[in-house]
This record gives sequence, structure tokens and C-alpha cells, in this order.
Amino acid sequence: MIKLIALDMDGTLLNKEKLVSERNCQAIQRAKDAGIKVVLASGRPRSGLQKYLEQLGLTTEDDFVVSFNGSLVERVESGAVLHQTSLKGTDIKATFEISQKLGVDIHAFSVTQGLITHRNNPWTDIEATLNNIESTEVDFNLIDDNEVFIKVMMVAAEDDLTAAIAQVPASLKEKYTVVRSAAIFLEVLHKDSNKGVAVEKLCQELNITAAEVMCVGDAENDHAMLAFAGMAVAMGNADDETKAMCHFITKTNLEDGVAVAIEEKALQPLLSTAI
Repeated sequence: MIKLIALDMDGTLLNKEKLVSERNCQAIQRAKDAGIKVVLASGRPRSGLQKYLEQLGLTTEDDFVVSFNGSLVERVESGAVLHQTSLKGTDIKATFEISQKLGVDIHAFSVTQGLITHRNNPWTDIEATLNNIESTEVDFNLIDDNEVFIKVMMVAAEDDLTAAIAQVPASLKEKYTVVRSAAIFLEVLHKDSNKGVAVEKLCQELNITAAEVMCVGDAENDHAMLAFAGMAVAMGNADDETKAMCHFITKTNLEDGVAVAIEEKALQPLLSTAI
């Protein structure tokens, strides 16, 4: 039986208006009422998840949230950290140098400075708007080598980013976790940082096995948690690679696919057992 459900946000739980539908809300509430732990697992920072946590009633000390693509796992109410990874200024500078050679923009999340970018650009503006935060223009060459960062991202129009990804040096992929989280975002994280590690750490805390976990996602940055889950669910709008690694393909994010997955793969088995 499913005891924990981890949900990606953009392209999964959220529709094109970046809202959680009423049916998805109801399905999550039914899962909670059945004793299933529901966790939001997103590439967004915590600030970009707060309104959804409140909407879904996931705000107690017994609720957890996975942010920054698994770089941070914390209790919602107190912010107590269960798991965290980080980068240093030297990592940001190295990634910045590569981004300049590839001709794409870049931004990063600093523990002390928040969202910073080397120059104002439309894609960082999208990041700031989505997460209700401000961005600051900073000369990345002047970043302190020991400054602590959560993640850094290469950002560009979809076709430009696709072309840049094809030229990303193997050394970057070997040293860091490098995942495309959206058409315009390529994320560079600590090597030990991904949603799979985050969900596994959470399961260890809650004494839940992988077989009792359902994860739902749509893109490359969800692959690690989908690989970990006993029930891996791909959205109908997911890319083919994501669909191929999953046990179940649900409806799209515009068709309440999360609710369908919860109803069919988490709640119906409980009803069968009760009967």
C-alpha cells in the first residue's frame, strides 16, 4: 500500500495557469484523510511553494517539503532541515565560465544574497515571478569562493538552451547533478542532490520503504525520484524518456492527472483491502 506520495509541481500538479485544480485538491485531501503522507517535491525554492502548501493544508510540523530539486528537505512549520546540500562560489564561477562559452544566461540561489544573475534577462525574470522573489544583478567574477549556494542554473530560450546542452562538457556532468527542469532551465546542483535522494532521506525519517512510495513527475529532474519509487507515475504530458521509466502513465496536468493517479494507484487499493 502507498504510504507516501511525492508530487512534482510545474507540469505535474499545476495547470497552465500555475494553479492546483479543485479535483487535485480533493484527491490530495482524500489521501491525507487515508493516512498517506503527501509531499511537494519541486525545483522551486521554498518561497515558491508556500502558497501551495497553505492551499493544500500541508503546513504542520509533521508535513515535509522538498525544494531546489532535492537540495533541501525540511519540516514545513518550523523549517527544521532534514537534508541539505550546497555549492560554493567556486562552483558558481566554474559554471558561469561555461555558460559564457555556450552563450546562455545564468542565475543562482545564494544563501545570503537570494536570487542573483550576471545580467538582467527574461528567463531570470520568469524565475523571480514564479517564486515571488526579487533578483539582483551581480558580477559573478567577484563572487567569494566560499559563499554558499543552493543551486545555479543556465537559462535561455528553449531552442538556444537545447543547443547549449548539446555542448555542455562532460566534466560538468561528472562533477555535478545536471538536469533540465523546464524548457528554459538547466540546473546544476551538488552531485549528491536530486529528488530521489531527498525522498529516500524522508522515507528513512518516516520508516517508509520505497515499495510504499508513489512519485509523480513529468521531466528529467523527476527521474531520480521516479526510479526510487515503488510506483512511478508519469504525466500524460511527460516526455517519452520519463514515460518509459514509469509503471503508470496518468492524464496530463491539464486533465487532473495527479488526481487520477492518486485515485487509481493509492486510494483504490486501500478500498480493495478494506473490502
